Amino acid sequence: MAITTRGKRYRKDAEKTSETPVALAEAVAKVKTFNSTKFDQTVQLIFWLGIDPKQSDQIVRGALSLPHGIGQQKKVIAFCEGADADAAKQAGAIEVGVDELIAKVTGGWSDFDVAIASTKVMGKVGKLGRVLGPQGKMPSPKNGTVTADVATAVREFAAGKVEFKNDTGGNVHVVVGKVSFDAQKLIDNIDVVIAHIKKIKPVSSKGTYIKKISIHAAMSPGVLVVV
Repeated sequence: MAITTRGKRYRKDAEKTSETPVALAEAVAKVKTFNSTKFDQTVQLIFWLGIDPKQSDQIVRGALSLPHGIGQQKKVIAFCEGADADAAKQAGAIEVGVDELIAKVTGGWSDFDVAIASTKVMGKVGKLGRVLGPQGKMPSPKNGTVTADVATAVREFAAGKVEFKNDTGGNVHVVVGKVSFDAQKLIDNIDVVIAHIKKIKPVSSKGTYIKKISIHAAMSPGVLVVV
């Protein structure tokens, strides 16, 4: 959406930004000076990556536990049974089970944020690919949602462990906290994310890997960060 079609508050904040990237601490400070909204805005880090998203070996995805969390709890369900089910429930899962839970999700229930699956039952859970895949909720070993340690995964994701995956344009969006966070906490979280994205650069990716990075609050303009 063009800036000229944005609200007055957004346009005023946009006047404080420029096309010149700034140091991380300065970028965070600038985001925190933007006019407040009626709610505590989520802050995202956005990467423009030099990858070819059409190539399966250049997909950038994963999950991270940030040092200061992201300021929100997530609703987690767990496909597991026996002792794993008991442990998952104690760890904070809102629903646990296998056959009945699969049937419930197949029937259209989707009031949850993350689905965890035990490696023991993934054979059954695989049938949910057509239901959970389009929602971005299908359990996968690549982001830690298919695991032998179900309880730990439930605990981490319920506390706000963040998942990410590049979009069709090669961009990656990662939630890093709330505007109300202390500036240093946002910086700490962002440092962890940037280091991780650099670490998982696809081997087949050529040329400049990270082209741009910007920090965005939900209802505010972005601020470019020095790569």
